[in-house]
Amino acid sequence: MSLSDLKSALPDYAKDLKLNLGSVIGNSDLPAQQLWGTVLATAIASRSPIVLRELEPVARENLSPEAYTAAKAAAAVMAMNNVFYRTRHLLSDHEYGNLRAGLRMNVIGNPGVDKVDFELWSFAVSAINGCGMCLDSHEQVLRKAGLDREVIQEAFKIASVIQATGVTLDAEAVLAE
Repeated sequence: MSLSDLKSALPDYAKDLKLNLGSVIGNSDLPAQQLWGTVLATAIASRSPIVLRELEPVARENLSPEAYTAAKAAAAVMAMNNVFYRTRHLLSDHEYGNLRAGLRMNVIGNPGVDKVDFELWSFAVSAINGCGMCLDSHEQVLRKAGLDREVIQEAFKIASVIQATGVTLDAEAVLAE
């Protein structure tokens, strides 16, 4: 299925999502690796089988094998980190922040692709998973690396539209049963 097929699968009440899919993916100014890595990582983070099944082949076509693996790794490590750091942040007892995490996250230091791309994908996944600490941390790294706010916003626009598309299509699939 192509991007246009995915848009066509959306119900009429989700016309805004159809338009937004076309603009945030089809008309993105991001370089191909940043774009398709963000798409793949957020499709995984969306937890939508429909969205992942339809966007993964297009992402695979547009990414090197190393970038494809790194985007999946960003989704995996951030699934763990977002729960851990979001929980630490939400707890009233701030002493948890002084404890050693003790979790392996080696891929962040050596993702196999440009570190900025990996940080962007991690940031986008963190947007879906709602971890403010991770969002702030990755945003600071991206800004320090010279990315403009518009580029960073592009990543969370993609995340928001992919997440909404997954929620909508999964709900429609359940309602059709």
